[in-house]
Amino acid sequence: MRTRILSLTIAELAGWHPAITDFLISTDAAGAKPERTLEAWLSSLGDDRLSDIGMDREQVLAHVEALARQVEALRRAPERPVRSLTIQGGRDKSGRPESLDLTLHAGDVLCIVGPTGSGKSRLLADIECLAQGDTPTGRRILVNDAPPDPGWRFASGRKLIAQLSQNMNFVVDLSVGEFVAMHADCRMVTNRDAVVRDVIACANDLAGESFAAEVSLTQLSGGQTRALMIADTALLSASPVVLIDEIENAGIDRKKSLDLLISQEKIVLISTHDPVLALMGRRRIVIGNGAVVEIIETGAAEKANLAVLERIDRSLMDVRHRLRRGQRIDAPLVWPV
Repeated sequence: MRTRILSLTIAELAGWHPAITDFLISTDAAGAKPERTLEAWLSSLGDDRLSDIGMDREQVLAHVEALARQVEALRRAPERPVRSLTIQGGRDKSGRPESLDLTLHAGDVLCIVGPTGSGKSRLLADIECLAQGDTPTGRRILVNDAPPDPGWRFASGRKLIAQLSQNMNFVVDLSVGEFVAMHADCRMVTNRDAVVRDVIACANDLAGESFAAEVSLTQLSGGQTRALMIADTALLSASPVVLIDEIENAGIDRKKSLDLLISQEKIVLISTHDPVLALMGRRRIVIGNGAVVEIIETGAAEKANLAVLERIDRSLMDVRHRLRRGQRIDAPLVWPV
């Protein structure tokens, strides 16, 4: 590999992965010309510059080589399909055993309900870390009916779980388009520009107020931020399991959001107080005193009530949109019940 890497131009190396680009720029922004070969560029580095970098030429080359090997390994790594996720019970806050053995499959939506402080977020945290009896609850999470591979638990890339928390704020100085493009580059997608357009268009479809690719991330509202992250997770993230902590107050179309994630064959778990969301899934679990106390199948009567609740919800959404447009809400309201 070393001979091959030395013959590549800086532009060719940069095309492999953003991490290689960042390293080359950080070592010598002025001298790393796109048309130069890596060998020629290394030869041009003076002793003073190498001293500033804190490496000699051999170490710089070894670092580039290591990055290239990691990228090649990621490209060759086989996709590991997740057919099922199983939650095995631990204990409640009083130490009593939790009677739970629940299996979810791709495309399933499971809602988690219960009073504030009952342990909903703790359950999501157990799933996020693929707990193996090593958390305060003692729960165990199985992947495809077996304990997860350590690579799934501790790998920094290709994580099994994506989590969308109730408080999400950006601090990076990037535009929406730059952020999504950076994620696409890290995922090494071949049709980056098309994917970026699709993610932003999808986010705008979910958000109550649209935004352009040129808008800074820090200027997005809470609802726009959540819409962007849901679209990014659905269309670009490799994680097959998505955990959502209270989506109801984000100002987005919740049904479209769930339908999008389901269409991508994600396993979705949502902690919620929202009756519309709670009835959308085939099942919901009730948390009390830190443990699952009941699993409820959504029956025909609840599905009928869900249809009524959705009509009410659409009417409320329409009122919100009218308020955003500066319109008056002075006509008599007739709820569609």
